[in-house]
Amino acid sequence: MKENFVNQLKSLGVNYGDVILVHSSMKALGTKRTPLEVINDLITAVGDSGTLLMPALSYKYVTAENPHFSVAKTEPCVGLIPKTFFYMDGTIRSVHPTHSVCAYGRLAAEITAKHFADETPVGANSPFMKLLEHSGKMLFIGDVVKSCTFMHGLEEIAAAPYTLQQEKTRYFIENADGTTIARDMYAHDFSGWQQEYQRIKDILRYPEISCGKVGKADCFLLDAAALAEKAMRKFREDLYYFVSREE
Repeated sequence: MKENFVNQLKSLGVNYGDVILVHSSMKALGTKRTPLEVINDLITAVGDSGTLLMPALSYKYVTAENPHFSVAKTEPCVGLIPKTFFYMDGTIRSVHPTHSVCAYGRLAAEITAKHFADETPVGANSPFMKLLEHSGKMLFIGDVVKSCTFMHGLEEIAAAPYTLQQEKTRYFIENADGTTIARDMYAHDFSGWQQEYQRIKDILRYPEISCGKVGKADCFLLDAAALAEKAMRKFREDLYYFVSREE
């Protein structure tokens, strides 16, 4: 089964040496494989020279009412595979109270190192945006393209008015060494708006996006640079293309 999964990832376009950010649905895989086995398949697919990244978002737990974040202790709130990845030996977590990323592999330290410097969740130093510096890709295991956090970084660049709160929140961030730092940062605020990132599939064409199966899951592999170019073009045409009003 492991070889089959790795071959399916290869057929989708995952290559040795790739820098890949993974959004995943364990349920969509429809397999008896454990989350750790799935992660190991991904690591095998990118090889020793590759780098695997997963969101370790904690926005459900770290809020204005509870502004405390621990790099080592605050669990991700975005699914079983990312949570397992967070606890796996060798992963490095970027420092951000609500939108951190865990990474494993050759460029893990470099890609996660400067996230703390950003005032926004998905700024220029975030691992999401660092994909653009490393010919990065995004893999969606399951039809979960609507969960594309990378899009928030493009919304921040486009200054979409629905993206950020007007006032900063003071967070208390406990680093890996146990020291705590207070930091004022902007949080996301999509109040009144529904995210429509599945529209990404309408603006990309092969080989910018490839589709296939991993296990029983419909999967999508996206080129980060191509998405940035096409999405920013859409923002210039219609700043609200990737959202709709909530009823």
